[in-house]
Amino acid sequence: MVTFSHTDTGTSEQDWAASGVAALPELPLDTAELAARKFVVLAAHPDDESLGAGGFLARLHGAGAEVDMILCTAGEASHPDSPTTTPEQLAAVRLTEFSAALSGLAPSATWRFLELPDGQLAANADHIAAAIRESVAGRTAEEIVILAPYRSDGHTDHDTLGSVAADVATKGGYGLLEYPIWYWLWAGTNDATWNGWVRVPLSHEEQQAKAKAMHAHASQTEPLSGQPGDETLLSGTFLEHFERPWETFAWHPSTAGNNSAADAERIFDEVHSRQEDPWSYTTSWYERRKRALTLAALPEESYESGLELGCSIGTLSEELAQRCRRFLGVDASSAALAQAAERLANYPSAEVKHLTMPHEWPDGRFDLVVLSETGYYLSPEELSELLTRIQASTTPGGTLLLCHWRHPISGWELDAASVHSMARAHLGWPTHGLYQEKDFMLEVLVAPDGSP
Repeated sequence: MVTFSHTDTGTSEQDWAASGVAALPELPLDTAELAARKFVVLAAHPDDESLGAGGFLARLHGAGAEVDMILCTAGEASHPDSPTTTPEQLAAVRLTEFSAALSGLAPSATWRFLELPDGQLAANADHIAAAIRESVAGRTAEEIVILAPYRSDGHTDHDTLGSVAADVATKGGYGLLEYPIWYWLWAGTNDATWNGWVRVPLSHEEQQAKAKAMHAHASQTEPLSGQPGDETLLSGTFLEHFERPWETFAWHPSTAGNNSAADAERIFDEVHSRQEDPWSYTTSWYERRKRALTLAALPEESYESGLELGCSIGTLSEELAQRCRRFLGVDASSAALAQAAERLANYPSAEVKHLTMPHEWPDGRFDLVVLSETGYYLSPEELSELLTRIQASTTPGGTLLLCHWRHPISGWELDAASVHSMARAHLGWPTHGLYQEKDFMLEVLVAPDGSP
């Protein structure tokens, strides 16, 4: 159990700035993806929303996203020893501050107050869960993102609210964004938790909106009076953590999809029958740049035998074939493979095969295996089987390259982060290199070479 006081000095913002937190990958949701979703935003107390997610709320308003705010308590217990302000009076003040802050961040948002007692959310978990479920009713799981305090933030109300939100999100398959607040005070920069989080860079206008909202919570950022018991609750050094030009979240995408490898041939044959190059592999600068980075990430100049799993129309295959003495591209879509075969026709040692992975698998051993934009088109059980196949088919010291789009994948349960995480855990191979940006992540794992 984490113990701390708001009066603690804690970890300084200078230490956090030097930790590398500013280099976390961006949240993989663009403006159109934000606008297509409803965000159910939870706050344990007035000011949580401004501190932890004020800039993001301004982003959502600018994107035109639907925002439904649920405020659980009035924060009436923030100054228990105040000689000038009763809890009832403080509740009225803080609710007024909350309304002013939210109207500046997301004036189109709707909000409701659950009127729960400050510090006692653990006894009201069922009430909170029911309110969340009411807010998401009538929407598909992929349309919903729940925004809540980090479930291990260290404050009992934050932890309860975060845990309830995580439980509802997991059971419903909803996306979940967790925002830390007190974590920045008590956690050390060597804590590994934040390494898996994401960042939302804020525009100048979003930073200004957040600063104004934080200032609206004057009962927390200024003393209630000059008397003992009315001191400022949130110190200037603590508030520095929320003056960054970005915000940080633990991101858990929707897990609503239920497609599997059995659906892949039908789905992708339909896609390729409508367009020869449905993802603009041949014309998009993004795709050309990603291929260049993929090829540059390979640790060896050449390979004896290469295998590309999910080769599609063969744009990457053609370049991989030039680095391999023998090359095989496989895919579940016969329509896509027809184009891949044409691209590889000038490479006598390269071929393609129509296989539905992981249940079908090519013979032979490979010192290069490439899984690009494919892993999340499997169920978790299928990906586990695929990784077992890769492990058995890769020569000692061989290279496994993973590259995946970081945005939500509609209709499928897995995403880029879960595919890469499963690969690391299942194989136990060391990571040779990892590169992440807002749109994709690229990782190279190297099989043990068998040396004693």
